This record gives sequence, structure tokens and C-alpha cells, in this order.
Amino acid sequence: MLDVWSLKVLSEVGRLGSFSAAAEALSMTQPAVSRQIAALERRSGVRLFHRLPRGVRATDAGLAALDQAARVLDGMTLLETRLAAHAAGETGRVRVHAFPSAATDFVPGCFRVLATRRPGVELSLTVAGQAAHAVREGTADLALTTSWDPEPPAGLEAVPLLDDELLVALPGAHPLASAETVALRELAGEPWIDGTHPDCLGPLSELAAAMGAPPRVRHLCDDWNGRQGLVAAGVGVMLYPSVAGAAVRGDIRLLRPSPPLPARRVYAVVLPRPARSPAVEALLEVMLGYGAAA
Repeated sequence: MLDVWSLKVLSEVGRLGSFSAAAEALSMTQPAVSRQIAALERRSGVRLFHRLPRGVRATDAGLAALDQAARVLDGMTLLETRLAAHAAGETGRVRVHAFPSAATDFVPGCFRVLATRRPGVELSLTVAGQAAHAVREGTADLALTTSWDPEPPAGLEAVPLLDDELLVALPGAHPLASAETVALRELAGEPWIDGTHPDCLGPLSELAAAMGAPPRVRHLCDDWNGRQGLVAAGVGVMLYPSVAGAAVRGDIRLLRPSPPLPARRVYAVVLPRPARSPAVEALLEVMLGYGAAA
């Protein structure tokens, strides 16, 4: 089997038309280049170069060999370039699984930053529950979870990204919407909107204690836009995680609850180093910075 170095020697002899010139370009001796070409001719069973008083000239077989050698060497160069890009995190694929509120603003914002820094990285998002298990099963590279979720499966790492403040979403026309804060006790009689974990009312005991009564859940809606629509229509109120704050409708007001509800921590669940790819590492770095700036 021919090796890449032999093809490199062949290519240089053909390009320069001289054993001695090729030897100088490759930091070899002229006899070493001559032996290399002679070995290729013995292996192939054909003469590759006519030996002339001044230099060499490729035979028809040699021209065919030079053409194919150029293709192989170009392919090897491309391979090295692509591997180096992967090693630098410039290319690759990152499949993200996230819960709905994180997918409304936080994930798109992080994708935007990474796409600017590393346009060769292919990004994809799936909004799904049980996201950590997708990383373990190999169908996701990074999953967003919260402190309300169970511990991630063994063998995975949960990297803390941010503490997600819980706000209260009221319709813009609500009598309490003009303030910056709202006493939770004043919302005890309101109909509440609940949704899919972890975009739900969370630990109900804490909310009930702050309100003085359990919340009256009137609407169950898994769709993030649908839940906001219900609030805007004035038919209910809901908890609104700050991780989705920038995606709030203009006809909804966000207020800080009094007393404050415990923040939930958002994690990125990934494979531990060194198993995770450079592209995943690059997105994780963006998410850490984005979370710190939030």
C-alpha cells in the first residue's frame, strides 16, 4: 500500500522536474528521493519518470499517478483542516434539549452568540421533558434542567448556569399591575395557570404558604405562548421565570412577588470532561457567560 509520504515525494518530483530540487524542498538527500521513486516504480510495475540529462519528465503513467496523488494529498489536507477545526471547537454539532421557558429567550440568545463566534457549529433545539436522560441515551449533547428536577443520571455532570427568579405575570389591565411588586396574599382568589414541569407552579407548599391558601388552578396549558395568551386575556395569572423574561408579551406585566419565592437553579447537563466535544464546551462557555450577565 502506498503511504502519504511517498505520494508527497512523487508530487514534488513531478512539480519541480528534478530529484535534487525535490530533495531540497523536502529536506531529503537526492539519493533518498531517487530510491523513493524507484521503489514506487517497482511496486507499481511501471516507469513513472523519464531520466533526462537535466532533470526528469513524467511518463504517461507518471502523469496519471501525479493527478491521483494530488487528489489524495488535497484530501489529506482537508482532513487535517477539518480535524483541527473540530479540535478548536470551530465546527461540530450540538443538540440541545430544553424546557419551554428556557427555549423562549435564553437558548436562542446563547445560540445567537455562539453562531457569531463559531459559525461552523451546527446547533439544534428540542423542547422536551426528561432532558437529562436524552444526554445519557446519546440523543442530546446538552440538556437544561432545574433544581426542581431529580438528580441527573450517573455519569453525567450538572453545571450550574444561573439562579432563575420567579416573577408573577398579570394582565396589563389588572388593578395590581401598576406596581413593581405584588403581595401574594392579594392573589389568593385569582385563577392560576399551571403548565408542564418544570414550567409549573413549582413547590406548591411554598406558594400556598405565601398566599395563605393553595392556588386555585383553573387552567392547564403546556404551550408557553398559550399560557401568556391566557394571562393577557385576563382569565388567570401565573408564575413567570426570569429566564424567559425578554420573551414576555407587551400586554403582560411582570411583578416581583412579596414575599419572594425561592429561585430555582438552572443547570446544563452534559458529559463530563474529556468526553464532551469542543463544540459542546464552547456552547457551555457561552451559556455560563449569558447566565452571569442575566
